[in-house]
Amino acid sequence: METVVIAGVGLIGGSFGLALKSAGFRGRIVGVSSPRTIEKALYRGAIDEGATLEDAAPRADLIYLAGPIHAILETIPALDGLARPGALVTDAGSTKRRICEEGSKLRGALFLGGHPMAGKEKRGVEEAEAELFRGRPWLLTPSRREDLETPAAREFVQWLERIGAEPRVMTPEEHDRTVALGSHLPQMLSTALAASLDGVPGVAEAAGPGLVDMTRLALSGWDIWRDILETNRDEIAAAIGLYEERLLALKARLEQGLPEEEFLRGAEFARKLRQPR
Repeated sequence: METVVIAGVGLIGGSFGLALKSAGFRGRIVGVSSPRTIEKALYRGAIDEGATLEDAAPRADLIYLAGPIHAILETIPALDGLARPGALVTDAGSTKRRICEEGSKLRGALFLGGHPMAGKEKRGVEEAEAELFRGRPWLLTPSRREDLETPAAREFVQWLERIGAEPRVMTPEEHDRTVALGSHLPQMLSTALAASLDGVPGVAEAAGPGLVDMTRLALSGWDIWRDILETNRDEIAAAIGLYEERLLALKARLEQGLPEEEFLRGAEFARKLRQPR
């Protein structure tokens, strides 16, 4: 792998560039973004040059689509005829069914769906860091398991391991169901909590760190979440339904006595999340 093209050099794309360089990548990293973002990415050292997609794609061994979901869905068809045979196209989209369906239509280059489970509330290449993916799962959703045995895919997975990520393989359907529960549901709960308390007299003035922690995700941008909700609506609704059942059961237990069992069960899962991976 000698030339990497990153389309969308923001937090994730910029961090990927920095991570590759930190892990010893000596090839060329080309950024495809707005002129202002390219300037910032060059200053940060996340890329070596900026270019248009039309100029960059034909010389790429790896094309990493790190923009929002709608941008990824628009870029994949544009790569048909641009990406060279044998190149690998992958992405960082937060949902996978729609993206992988579009990627399966790509001719010549191989598409491998991906989703690094890492990020921050703040966006932009200014927030990028080489260690962002270390110790974090990197979900891979191949259309066929044998796609992972191609030379390009195997080398990509090796680089993921070098930057400290933990590659995990699942189907696009499994991915969307899993992240609806583990990623999208927490966002919806944080948003609902913040929205329900907005305007309630005295709450903000008396808030402790617990409420601040619980509403952290509510700061996430609507422009990103609009695409996620649109492309994973069914699984997110199912996840909310599951939580709704548990919340109603907790309320019933509280009305009848004290919900010690739920507290113990919740604490056990919280401890699992905090154990070293």
